[in-house]
Amino acid sequence: MTRIDFHTNIPDKLAYACRLARKAYAARAKVVVLAENAAQAEELNASLWTVSDLDFIPHVLAGDPLAPQTPIVITFEESAELPHHEMLVNLTRRTPANFTQFARVFEIISTDEEDAAEGRKRYVAYKKQSYPLTHFVAGQS
Repeated sequence: MTRIDFHTNIPDKLAYACRLARKAYAARAKVVVLAENAAQAEELNASLWTVSDLDFIPHVLAGDPLAPQTPIVITFEESAELPHHEMLVNLTRRTPANFTQFARVFEIISTDEEDAAEGRKRYVAYKKQSYPLTHFVAGQS
């Protein structure tokens, strides 16, 4: 069953997604990042090139011929053909249609009240379906 981790109170979802991608890559995990739209996907693509002066985080947009060999794949289309199903990082305000294909889902919820309200709805929906949930609140120890 898919494990779902909620990370809430995140001030910058893109920067956070970059750090998660870097950590996953260091652990040799494969990740799909689901962006809200094409603009956010492009912004994330650009951000991954500059996340650190010392780190190279191999990534491509879904549909790229190198996607099957690349550990980080970015998409905004849920219907995209995805080569990896290990981890999904959800930056959207919706429940991904294909989340059950993944072993683990990270729901990234910002400090924005509308984003937080949508995140709470997803949490309740996942809980009603008995998915294993964890909750990490940024800024709290």
